[in-house]
Amino acid sequence: MRRRGGGLVAAVGIALAPAAAAQLPVGPVLPRVAPPIPSDAPHRIVIPNRPDPVPVVLHVAGTGSDDGDGSAAHPFATLLRAQAAVRRLNRDHDVTVRIAAGAYRLAAPLRFTADDGGQNGYTVRWEGAAGAYPTVSGGVPVTGWTRADRGRDIWVAAIPRGSDPLQLSVAGRLASRAAIEIPRAAVAFTPAGLTITDPAWRALAQLPDQRRIAVEGMSWFTHRHAMVERIEGDRIVMQQPGWRNNLVGYDTLARPVSAEVARLFLVNALAFLREPGQFYANPAAGRLYYKPRAGEAMARTAVVMPRLESLLSIAGSHDRPVADLQFRGLSFSDTSWLQPASAEGYASQQSGSYLSGELPDYPADPIRDCSWGCRPFEAMRNRFRQQPAAVQVAAARRIVFDDDRFAQLGQVALGIGNNPDANDAGIGLGASAIEVTRSAFTDLAGGAIMVGGVQPDAHHPQRPEMGLRDIVIRNNRISHVSRDYKEQSAILVTYASGTIIMNNDVSDAPYDGIDVGWGWGTNDPGGSAEYWRGQRGYYDAPGNRVYDTPTTLRDTVIVGNRVARVKQWFPDGGAIYHLSADPGALIAENYVADVAGSGGIAIYLDEGSRYVTVRNNVIDRVGGVWLTLNSQDHIAPRRTAMDNRATGNWYNSGRLQGGWTDYLDNRAEANVAVTGDAWPAAAKAVIDRSGVQPAAAR
Repeated sequence: MRRRGGGLVAAVGIALAPAAAAQLPVGPVLPRVAPPIPSDAPHRIVIPNRPDPVPVVLHVAGTGSDDGDGSAAHPFATLLRAQAAVRRLNRDHDVTVRIAAGAYRLAAPLRFTADDGGQNGYTVRWEGAAGAYPTVSGGVPVTGWTRADRGRDIWVAAIPRGSDPLQLSVAGRLASRAAIEIPRAAVAFTPAGLTITDPAWRALAQLPDQRRIAVEGMSWFTHRHAMVERIEGDRIVMQQPGWRNNLVGYDTLARPVSAEVARLFLVNALAFLREPGQFYANPAAGRLYYKPRAGEAMARTAVVMPRLESLLSIAGSHDRPVADLQFRGLSFSDTSWLQPASAEGYASQQSGSYLSGELPDYPADPIRDCSWGCRPFEAMRNRFRQQPAAVQVAAARRIVFDDDRFAQLGQVALGIGNNPDANDAGIGLGASAIEVTRSAFTDLAGGAIMVGGVQPDAHHPQRPEMGLRDIVIRNNRISHVSRDYKEQSAILVTYASGTIIMNNDVSDAPYDGIDVGWGWGTNDPGGSAEYWRGQRGYYDAPGNRVYDTPTTLRDTVIVGNRVARVKQWFPDGGAIYHLSADPGALIAENYVADVAGSGGIAIYLDEGSRYVTVRNNVIDRVGGVWLTLNSQDHIAPRRTAMDNRATGNWYNSGRLQGGWTDYLDNRAEANVAVTGDAWPAAAKAVIDRSGVQPAAAR
C-alpha cells in the first residue's frame, strides 16, 4: 500500500517516523538510514518512511523537440512523445504533462489505456499552461484561397485529394455544408427513394457527383440522414441500407409524426452553395469551396478542415480500467464523423442513437406497415448503435475533465461509458467516478455530453464492473450545440447510478437541454404494458425480455441548472426530460426559461418515469406546458408512469398536463402560479443560485 507522510504505530510498538521531502534523484530512490537512538530514548524502534517522490512535470511546446528530455528548457514537441514518457514515470510519481499555448494537430487519435493512468495510487495530469488553453486538434489548416466565382462570392482552396469533411471551422466557428430546402409536397416517398412530383425539381437529375448528395429530414424528434445513389428523370434512387432504415420506426422520413412541422433538405452539391457560411468539398479534384460570411476576408481568415473522426480514446478493460487521469485547461477541436455520408447514413432514433445494418424480416411495405413501429423494428431496439464522441471514456475510473473547452467538433463532444460500438477501443460502459466540471461546450455538430449506453449490458450489465456510477457534471457552460444532428440533447444520461447534474448553464439548442433515462420503461421490473401484444409488440420480438430486476438507473440528481432557449426545432421532449424508473431521482431548484412555441415543454416525465421528485423549480416564459407526465392513459387500467411527486414549483406560464392521480400515486401539489416577474423571494433565490456558480467561473 502506498502511504503519504506520517507514521503508523504498530501493536508491537514500532513507529514509522515522517521523513523530510527530497528532490527527485537521478538514480534510484534509496531508503534513508535511521539516526542513532539516544541512550535515554524510550525503548522502541523507529523506522523512517521512504519519502514521497516529488511530482514530475513534463513540458510540451510547439517549439520543442521529441529528442528533448521534457524539461522546461528542452520540452517535447508532441503529445505522443509525452505519453511515452509518462509510462516510464507514473508507477512511482504523480506526473503532470504541461502543454504550452498552440495547436497540437494529431495524425491519429490519442489512445489512453490502463498504462497511461496513475499507477499505485498516483495521478497523471495533462494540463494547459496557465490561461493558454492549448488545442488538441484533429484538423489541418486550409490556406491559399482564391476567388472562384466573383458574382456569387465563392472562394476555393486546394485540399488533399480524397478529403471529404462533413464539418469545417472558419474563423473559429463551424460552417455548414451547402444545402437547400425542398418542399415535401414536391416529392413522394417510396421504399427505393423519392419520386419527383413537381416538375420544377427535375433539374436535379443534371447535377454532377450525385452519390455525394444527402437527403435530410426532421419532424417531431428525429433528424435523419440518407445518401443518394443516382437521380434519373423524376426518380431519386437512394443508397441502402440507410434509406430503408430511415423508413421504419417512429417519426420516419416518409411518415413523420407531424407533417405540419416536418422539413426536408438536400445537402452537399456545389449548386446548393448559396448562403454565407456554407462550404462544399470536391474530393476527386482536391478543392474546397466556401462562401464567406460578412467580414470574413479569406486571405487572413483561419480555416481548419477536420481529418480525424475522434481525438481521444480513454479505455482500459473491465478487469483493468484506466484510472486517475485528469485533463485540465485544454481545448478539443476539429473532428468530423463520416458515417452519415456513407450508405449507412444516419437513421436517427433519438439523442445520438441510430439504426444500422440490415433488419431481419424487413417489411415489404415499410411506409405502410412500419411507420408507427412494427415487430422487425422492435427487435432492433436493444441493438441501436450510438454516435461515437470526439472524446471517449469507457472502462475507466477517477477521470477528470476540468476547465476544458470543447468546440468545433463534428459529433457528440464527450462520451462517457457509451456502447462498445461508440468507442474506438471496442470497449464500452464501465465508467465510475468521472467528473466534468467548469468546462465550456459550444459550437458542436452534436450534443455536449452523452453518458451511458443503450444496449442490454447498459441497463442490466453482465458484470458489476460494466455499470456506470458516480458521474458528476457540474458548473459547465453549454450553448449552440447539436447543429448538424439536431435531435441530440445537450446532456444525455441513459443508464447510470448516482449521476449528479448540477449548476450547469445550458442554452440555445434545437432539442432538449438535459435528458435522463432510456428504454421507455420496457426494461424496468415487470416491463411496460404499452409494449405488449396489441400495443407495440416489443416483447413479441426475438431477444426482448421482461426483466424482474431494476435497471442501473437510480438516484439521479438534476439540481441548480439554468436551461434556456432550448427546443428550437422539435416539439417533442422537454427542456428537462426524464424516461423510465429512477428510484431516488430528484429534479430540484432548476431555472427553466424561454421555451417557446405553443407546444414547448419545460419539464417532461415521459414513458415509465417512476420515483421522480420535481421540487422547487422556477419555470419562466414557457409557451406550452410547464410540467407534463406521460401516464399513457389510453392503456388504463394498466399503469406505467407512477409514484412521482411535483411540489413547491413556481411557474408564470404554461399548463400542467398528465395523469396526476391517486390511482397512479402521482402527486402535483402546492405548486404556485406567478404573474409576470412577481417571483416570491424563495423563487428569486432559486434563480440567483442557478447555473454556473461564481466561484467556479473561469
